[in-house]
Amino acid sequence: MRPRTLDEVVGQAHLVGPGKPLRVAFETGRPHSMIFWGPPGVGKTTLARLMADAFDAQFIVISAVLGGVKDIREAVVAAQVAREQGRATILFVDEVHRFNKAQQDAFLPHVESGLFTFIGATTENPSFEVNGALLSRARVYVLQPLSAEEMGALFERALERLAEPGQEPGAPSRGAPGHLAPPATAGAGTPDSAVEAVPSFDPAARERLVGWADGDARRLINAIEVVVEAARAQGRTAVDAAYLEQALSQNLRRFDKGGEAFYDQISALHKTVRGSHPDAALYWFCRMLDGGADPRYLARRILRMASEDVGLADPRALRIALDAAEVYERLGSPEGELALAEAVVYMACAAKSNAVYKAYNEAREFVKSHGSAPVPIHLRNAPTRLMKELGYGRAYRYAQDEPHGYAAGETYMPEGVPEPGFYRPVARGMEAKIREKLDWLRSLDEQAGKGD
Repeated sequence: MRPRTLDEVVGQAHLVGPGKPLRVAFETGRPHSMIFWGPPGVGKTTLARLMADAFDAQFIVISAVLGGVKDIREAVVAAQVAREQGRATILFVDEVHRFNKAQQDAFLPHVESGLFTFIGATTENPSFEVNGALLSRARVYVLQPLSAEEMGALFERALERLAEPGQEPGAPSRGAPGHLAPPATAGAGTPDSAVEAVPSFDPAARERLVGWADGDARRLINAIEVVVEAARAQGRTAVDAAYLEQALSQNLRRFDKGGEAFYDQISALHKTVRGSHPDAALYWFCRMLDGGADPRYLARRILRMASEDVGLADPRALRIALDAAEVYERLGSPEGELALAEAVVYMACAAKSNAVYKAYNEAREFVKSHGSAPVPIHLRNAPTRLMKELGYGRAYRYAQDEPHGYAAGETYMPEGVPEPGFYRPVARGMEAKIREKLDWLRSLDEQAGKGD
C-alpha cells in the first residue's frame, strides 16, 4: 500500500501539491535536510523513501528507539562509500526525538559537509525535542492527519488492492511494504473465488472505521486487513458497524468528530466545568477520551474554559491550562492525559468569572461604531522634532510619577467618546480585589473633578 510515486500520496497537499515545498524539491532535484513532524501514519517514512527513489540515492534507515551512536557511525561509513561511487545518500532517522543531545550532535558535521541528506521523523514538537544546532540545519515540515475524505480514498484503494488476484499470505504487494494479504484459508472446501472475494462495507461501517482510525493511514489499513480476514474466515460477504466491534475486539469511536454527539459531549464538559462540578467534568473528559477525542483538542478547550469561564477570578487558571497542554505535548498519550485531567479539575474548582469575556465582546461591538475616532494628541508618540513642535505627546501625564501611581481624572478615550464601562469584575476570587481597586481609582477620579 505504500505509494511508489509522489502522485500516489494521499494527503499532505500543503507539502506535495503543485508549487508546494516538497513537490518543488522533487522537481528541481535538490534535496535538503528536513524534519517531518506529525502524528503516526501520515506518511513521514513514505515521503523519505520517495525522495530517495526520486534522486536515486542510497536510503539508510536508523530507528532512534533501537539505534545508537554505533548505528550512526556505520551509516557514515556507508555514505562515504556511496559518495566514492558517485551516489548520494539519504539518512532517515525515525523517532529522532528519542536520541539524546550527544547522539543528535553526531549528525551535525556530516549534515554540514553534505555527506548525506538528513531526514528526521518525529511525533513530538521538534522545538523541544531536537537540538537547536540540528534544527537550524534542517527545514521542519508539519504533516497533518488525513482528512475523512482522504481516508475514504485510502479505504477504496485498500479494498481494491485486497481484491487483486495473487495476494498470497505473507507475499509483498507489488514489492511494497505495508501490504495487505488475505488469510491462508477460508475453511475446508471453500472455493478459491470465495477466498479472493472482498466483503462489502456498508456506509455506517466505513464511517465508523474511518473515524476510529482518526487520520492514521496505517491504522486504517491494518484494521481493514483484520476485518476482511475475519469476514472471509467466517464466510461473510458484508460488514456492518456491529461486526466491526466484534472483528476488532475493541470499542470503536463513540462519536464522529464532526457529528452532533461530539459537540453534545464537549458542551457537557464545558458546562460541568462552568458549574463547578469536578466529578462530572472528569466523567465527560474521560468519556471523550474513551470515545477517541484528540487530547490536543481537549487541551484547547480547557484553555478556552480558563479564559472564558474562570478569567481573572483566578489568573493562575490560564497558566495551569497552558502547562497541561505543554506536558501533554512532551509526554503524549496516555501519560500526558493526566495533566489535562488535573487542569480540568482545577477549572471546575476555581472561582468563576466571565467579566473579561463579556468586556471583550462589548469592546469589539463598541469599536465597530466608534473605531474611526482619532487618538487624542496627548496620547500620541512624538518621535520627530516636527511632531513635538505640533504638540504630539504634550500634556501627557506619566502615571508612575503621580500619587498612588495613577493620573486621577485623566481621559484616555477619544474625544467625544463616553467611558463605556466594559469591564465589570465580579465579587469572587481575585476579581473581588480587582473590583475593590477599580472602585478606589474611580473615587480618585471623582475627587479630581472628573466623575463618571
